[in-house]
Amino acid sequence: MRWISMLTAVLVTLSLYLLLMERDRVMVFAGAEPAPPPAPALHDKAPSHRVPVMVLDSAAREVQGHVLIRGETAAAREVEIRAETSGRVISEPLRRGAMVGTGDTLCQLDPGTRAAALAQAEAGLAEARLRLPEAEARVNQATATLEEARLNDRAARSLAESGFASETRVAATTAAVSSAEAALASARAGLEAAQTGIRTAEAQLAVARTEIARLTIAAPFDGVLETDAAELGALLQPGALCARVIQLDPIRLVGHVPETDLARIRPGAMASGRLSSGQEVSGRVRFVGRTADETTRTFRVEAEIANADGTIRAGQTVEIRIQTPTEQAHLLPQSALTLDNDGRLGVRLAAPDGTARFAPVKVLRDTVAGVWVSGLPERADVIVTGQEFVTDGVPLDITYRERGQ
Repeated sequence: MRWISMLTAVLVTLSLYLLLMERDRVMVFAGAEPAPPPAPALHDKAPSHRVPVMVLDSAAREVQGHVLIRGETAAAREVEIRAETSGRVISEPLRRGAMVGTGDTLCQLDPGTRAAALAQAEAGLAEARLRLPEAEARVNQATATLEEARLNDRAARSLAESGFASETRVAATTAAVSSAEAALASARAGLEAAQTGIRTAEAQLAVARTEIARLTIAAPFDGVLETDAAELGALLQPGALCARVIQLDPIRLVGHVPETDLARIRPGAMASGRLSSGQEVSGRVRFVGRTADETTRTFRVEAEIANADGTIRAGQTVEIRIQTPTEQAHLLPQSALTLDNDGRLGVRLAAPDGTARFAPVKVLRDTVAGVWVSGLPERADVIVTGQEFVTDGVPLDITYRERGQ
């Protein structure tokens, strides 16, 4: 009969309110004349109809704030490793859950004729390099021939000017110079062709070696296999999946914060997490998003947590507590909190003039000893008993409560 108890409590509360706050109207409604108030004594200074309340004289203190969000764990790295060349798998597959290190072989492909192609590329490079000395010798020979032709031409011209050589000889030496220049240009072209042949052979050799290297598909980092590696005998084409590897050490705690709390979070801030199993972990914030989610208008926050033993898995639910800069706050009983007519959370204060006043607050932390709230002055007289029976401006009969009562 729980509803009977609830109804009784509501009726008692309503009766107390009517007797304390609306006594005159109740008496008129009942048909009785209200008794005239007694004449105040000359020495009485306090007004009548004061509501008795208990007040706590609270002083603000520096407390460590935090932002509490719900999130999940996520792998630090996650990659699907795919083949870059075609070939048949010739290695035994690793099974999901296996731990792998950087450089460990996940899939080994059949080389086929790639070894022969590599040997051919190496032979082609050796042959191209042998042609280079011959081309260089031709350039040197053509250079010497050109110098000799130019020397003969200068001598013939000098003798012709003195009358000791005919014009025919001068023409012959000039033609010899032109022929030597053409021979030098041809030799230099041959040298360039030899050098180009070497570069081409080196490129072909690099392609052959890269193709050989692609036959071994290795793990890019330390992690754990999330899928089985490709089966023995399977034919892989470029882009085919060999295995999927994830890294769980460190692991990330991922959550989303509203924009009202975003300014309080900084990269490097301490972060702790509580898993659904009760396990407590701690680390630091490594990322604070700069773009809001289009649907929820929240920002992504990531914290990095050590997970050397691998006990934390990706996708677990976690409660994330991120430390924020210290703030001035008051420690109050949770029962002191109330709502005003607009639905704002706050407390009732005893103003210096002895009346009640509502003050909105923000809850920073909920502890066993009470709640830490901000938004109040450095010292505040907070009504902790009777706040539900007063509104702004109501006179108070104040009794101070010692902390710890």
